[in-house]
Amino acid sequence: MAVEVTWWGHASCTVEDSGVRVLTDPLFVRRLAHLRRRRGAVPPPEAAVAEAVLVSHLHSDHLHLPSLARLAPGTRLLVPDGAVRAVPGLRRLGLDVTEVTAGDEVKIDELLVRAVPARHDGRRLPVGPHRSPALGYVIEGEARTYFAGDTGLFDTMADEVGTVDVALLPVGGWGPFLGHSHLDAHRAAEALLQLAPRSAVPVHYGTYWPIGMDGVRPHEFHAPGEEFVRQARRLAPQVTVHRPAHGERVRPEVFAR
Repeated sequence: MAVEVTWWGHASCTVEDSGVRVLTDPLFVRRLAHLRRRRGAVPPPEAAVAEAVLVSHLHSDHLHLPSLARLAPGTRLLVPDGAVRAVPGLRRLGLDVTEVTAGDEVKIDELLVRAVPARHDGRRLPVGPHRSPALGYVIEGEARTYFAGDTGLFDTMADEVGTVDVALLPVGGWGPFLGHSHLDAHRAAEALLQLAPRSAVPVHYGTYWPIGMDGVRPHEFHAPGEEFVRQARRLAPQVTVHRPAHGERVRPEVFAR
């Protein structure tokens, strides 16, 4: 067993490799501001159990202080450079916070975590200057797993990310329109052409939706996962796509070493 991935909804995943649990962008609430969880139960307490947590950028649906407060004191937390200054509440969580920028590597028990660039606005919105970059992460143990965070396509993606076995790619969002600093189902399938992983898992779709907008482009909420499977089959048939339900664990295929 090289790697297991549990998708809790939105961009929140547990990656277990070499007996080490790494949690990404935890968002463990039924409602966040104008967003309501439309699918999947709020993750159970065991979702917050991890040796390390990776935060991709400072948007409140990715760096969510109440969700981070569910972590055990002393848990390792990797955040983009400048996050502590931009989000002072991080200091009060009792976590072991490390700020990183693209290219930094951090050892987490048996794993090596490397921060990589993302094409996305990393600011803490709706206020604040652009103090922190948006990042992705490569988790290397028995397998190499790429968590893209929020990102659009960019020309150097393959060079920056390197060889990976598993790609956790955003394929949607929480609203009816996506700009080019996001991946939709088609652009995520195009990313597979650049990255050439053995397996892929679609994330960041089909969980949260603005209150009162149920009838506005509802296919953007429901369809991205299935559409990514279809587009990946067409553009990158060599990649095995796993599309877990909320709370489901999958064991992606990896390259033979």
